[in-house]
Amino acid sequence: MPKIKISVIGAGSVAWSSKLVHDLLHTPSLYGSDVYFMDINEERLRILRGLAEKYKSEVGAEYNFFYTTDRKEAVRDSDVVINTAMYGGHRYYELMREVSEKHGYYRGVNSVEWNMVSDYHTIWGYYQWKLAMDIARDVEELAPGAWLIQMANPVFELTTLISRETRVKVVGLCHGHLGYKEIAQTIGLDPARVGFEAIGFNHVIWLTKFTYDGEDAYPLIDRWVEEKAEQYWSQWRMRQVNPFDIQMSPAAVDMYRRYGLFPVGDTVRGGTWKYHSSLKTKQYWYGPTGGPDSEIGWALYTAHQEYWLATLAQAASDPRIPVSSLFPQTRTEESVVPLIESLMLDKPGEYQVNVLNGNAIEGIPSNVAVEVPARVDARGIHPKTGLRLPRKILSLVMQPRLLRAEMAIAAFLEGGRQFLIDWLMLDPRTRSEEQAEKVWEEILSLPGNEEMKRHYS
Repeated sequence: MPKIKISVIGAGSVAWSSKLVHDLLHTPSLYGSDVYFMDINEERLRILRGLAEKYKSEVGAEYNFFYTTDRKEAVRDSDVVINTAMYGGHRYYELMREVSEKHGYYRGVNSVEWNMVSDYHTIWGYYQWKLAMDIARDVEELAPGAWLIQMANPVFELTTLISRETRVKVVGLCHGHLGYKEIAQTIGLDPARVGFEAIGFNHVIWLTKFTYDGEDAYPLIDRWVEEKAEQYWSQWRMRQVNPFDIQMSPAAVDMYRRYGLFPVGDTVRGGTWKYHSSLKTKQYWYGPTGGPDSEIGWALYTAHQEYWLATLAQAASDPRIPVSSLFPQTRTEESVVPLIESLMLDKPGEYQVNVLNGNAIEGIPSNVAVEVPARVDARGIHPKTGLRLPRKILSLVMQPRLLRAEMAIAAFLEGGRQFLIDWLMLDPRTRSEEQAEKVWEEILSLPGNEEMKRHYS
């Protein structure tokens, strides 16, 4: 068995880290490895320690787990570094959202066309970006041969930024592409017999191929839309309790009709202001919860996260509750542990990855991170090439989303208030430059944003 070092930065996100622990414990090929869990929140680390050690004992797995608040200790000499850290926690961003809404920016100044996702922090994510770059610099210095797996959002911008500004081998991962399975199940297909290809930017991917037993299955989607969608939505509106239950929502079908390909996963949460201008609008397109990024949906999500954390904490400390009872019998569908196997053990596999475009998708600059299928082995990551999106999607979706990404990257690297003002002058919610100036002044004046304010002076 190999002995590699894996470090997890931001391991205090116990809900996600517990899934990682589960997948590691069900991966005997990596037994004997050292896994460092790092977070600045000692209480969260304590919960994770109790959970991981108890679960390891139940399974009888052979790992050396370490828990630390020292990032450099965790990163030093690692083979793989996983960044899942979110600066400040959800409440920090909710404060900026509240200020935004006071000035007329529903759901926050960070919410813009094709990026309405509540925890995909771009223009107001200064500290999140700084943290990601600090982690990348640590890898560059202390583990120069390691792979950095970027899990923390915004995966699109941060994978692009780290790839451009460092020599680190970085790959972004997300599970949104698994939405193809929900498409298949909804229209009555066995996902195991479905083939798919979904490409674009992270959270903006489109179903370029969809087959069933090797045959084009897009006509089956068309038939469902024409014959069954209305009945499905009628029932769905009465039973929707999960705000993430939107893959086959009216918004998804409308995007398909408008742009020519079906949106996959978190792509459905995006779109233009057509789908997001108010709670009533969101409820029309995303169901009674308004989708995960409405004030209702996001409150449900955060409440569920708190409940799940409490459940995990109880399992960690209560000897009567087997940790294994909270998880499936096999690995989850997360790709991070299988990807580590492929990179470290030379077990070739096919994955959905975020890497610099190169010549993967035609019509997109080579130095921009794209989400594409790739073959992965010990020699590295080998994305498919010659992939194409329709001109309509390139022009109306990808280029506007790329503009926002480049604006946010330039703002982070160069600083200055003008980037922030111009960001909002492109926003349909902005009625005057004075409005944009006032909202930014109040956001930057929040306690804790002193460094951010100096950067954007």
